[in-house]
Amino acid sequence: MTSTLWVVGDFAWDVLIRTNTALQAGGDTYGEVNLAPGGSAANAAVWARRCGAKAAFVGKVGRDRLGDLAQEDLEEEAVEAWLVRSETQATGSVAVWIDHHGQRSMVSGKGADHYLLPSELPREQLRSAQHLHLSAWSFFANPPRTAVREAARLAKEGGATVSFDPASFQLIEQTGVERFLRFTEGLGIDLLFPNVDEGRVLSGETDPARMIAALAERYPGAKVVLKLDAKGARVQTSGDESVHVPPVESQLLDATGAGDAFAGAFLSRWLRDGDAVAATRFATGVSAWVIEHIGARPKPDARLRERLAHDDAERSSADAT
Repeated sequence: MTSTLWVVGDFAWDVLIRTNTALQAGGDTYGEVNLAPGGSAANAAVWARRCGAKAAFVGKVGRDRLGDLAQEDLEEEAVEAWLVRSETQATGSVAVWIDHHGQRSMVSGKGADHYLLPSELPREQLRSAQHLHLSAWSFFANPPRTAVREAARLAKEGGATVSFDPASFQLIEQTGVERFLRFTEGLGIDLLFPNVDEGRVLSGETDPARMIAALAERYPGAKVVLKLDAKGARVQTSGDESVHVPPVESQLLDATGAGDAFAGAFLSRWLRDGDAVAATRFATGVSAWVIEHIGARPKPDARLRERLAHDDAERSSADAT
């Protein structure tokens, strides 16, 4: 398979801890504890592939059993895997607490994904990519920041488009907005996928339309697709103009990975026909399904498979006419 979409960044295993009641400090409670594949970049690659794109992932894992499982996971998902194996760092892991309202809090370990080096990138493959997607989880520390910036340079050198997910408003605030913006300068970002909290922190605005206008100034040349959680999404059409895409009705169970699913689903459609509004509508539906399940990559059920098949049929019909 020759992949058109490449994603460079983190693969980590999520330890999902879900309780049905509020946690009590110093107390005990029953809940669910599961191990699931994750990592923002890997999640986006998997969802893009599930939605029909030819996707490849570049990342670093340990030379351990969890690294072996990472390779097996990506192969099972039909994602082309370029995994660098570390002799000194373990495969990354993240503790994810999901409260009784479906909101999640994370503690990220510093695994092999934090040590990806520019020299370990598949340079020729990145130069031949049609599109490169990056997550800010690789920008909050070095050396992965240097590696993903080099990946963007290589992809742009070959004529690719680049998308970027700001990933965490809390870490942007800890890093400092201006410093974070300097980290992302010169990437040639064509698509920006902030959620409403990241948009607020990066723009200083609270109104979604004004957020998009301000972000468009901070990232010249980028089309802004703003995720509004339960309110759907808003996508820039031209200049300061943007349109609202309504939400798909859903019941929140776990918000983990919804933004990654949105990015992967959006890219799978946008790379096909360049229609950002239609891609946003499709991605909103996919992410609405994700939040009704546990984990960032729940296995597609009959309802989701039917939705994907229906979308493919509609688009094939449109292409034929």
